[in-house]
Amino acid sequence: MKVMVTGGAGFIGSHLVKKLVQEGHEAVVLDDLSAGDELDLPQGVKLYQFDVKSADAYRVVIEEMPDVIFHLAAQADVTKSILAPVQDADVNIGGTINMLEASRTSGVKRFIFASTSAVYGDIQKYIVKEEDVPAPISYYGLSKFSAEKYIQLFHQFYKLPYTILRYGNVYGPGQKPKGEGGVVAVFLEKLMRKEPIMIHGDGTQSRDFIFVEDIVSVNIAAMNQKESGIYHASTGTSNSILDLVECFRQLEPSLVHQFTTSRSGDITHSCLCNEKAINHLNWKPFINLSDGIRKTWYRS
Repeated sequence: MKVMVTGGAGFIGSHLVKKLVQEGHEAVVLDDLSAGDELDLPQGVKLYQFDVKSADAYRVVIEEMPDVIFHLAAQADVTKSILAPVQDADVNIGGTINMLEASRTSGVKRFIFASTSAVYGDIQKYIVKEEDVPAPISYYGLSKFSAEKYIQLFHQFYKLPYTILRYGNVYGPGQKPKGEGGVVAVFLEKLMRKEPIMIHGDGTQSRDFIFVEDIVSVNIAAMNQKESGIYHASTGTSNSILDLVECFRQLEPSLVHQFTTSRSGDITHSCLCNEKAINHLNWKPFINLSDGIRKTWYRS
């Protein structure tokens, strides 16, 4: 099958492209390399270095005519979204619309979108389900939720099949210490530099951390889904930042941590129920946080 991955040279995208190639798919990558690295792509994969919201990107989709588009390209930094909301919306909303228009025109058979738990905002529930009402508290969360609504309307108007995957906090080898979910990469960088780990707030804030290999497998599972829908790409469990610190301390007992002020737009708690994905996508995650941190540590 011919697939296109926008943001395919980035952290998650490059892992996905490698797996797609291993499984025998023809993968084409669209990435402006503002955050990605061409060296992370398998040899021989065709790369188009264009901005996802550009006319060139639109043309590439028309010319390549992929069967499936994995739309991962995004502005994924919560803090940056608050400082530059126009840029955030241009990429996350405008770029998505551009890819949707190209998909509709070229006859793409499925549009798979990387969304986020940030769409829910600071929802006061122990575990969140797909039916819960989104209430973003950052422009990043708002732009991703807006993109979701455009995808649903394209399905309504043009019958473009879609799968929206709302990711938990993704981590793993090759992640850069910035952007959404980058706390693991930030901590890892501090440890390698023998510097203290800085914890924003009191460290009790929790996240649904999911290893990148599990995110790759849920994306591939979505390729075979016949119905359109929204699913949580998550572990269904949450761990606090202090839990995360302890995972690193098992690997590096000399670890030192310090507390600093909390950040604007940060969510206090996040845990996504993954039963719908398990039941409908025939998928489940396999890597727990401790094992995932160990894999990340030894492969970085």
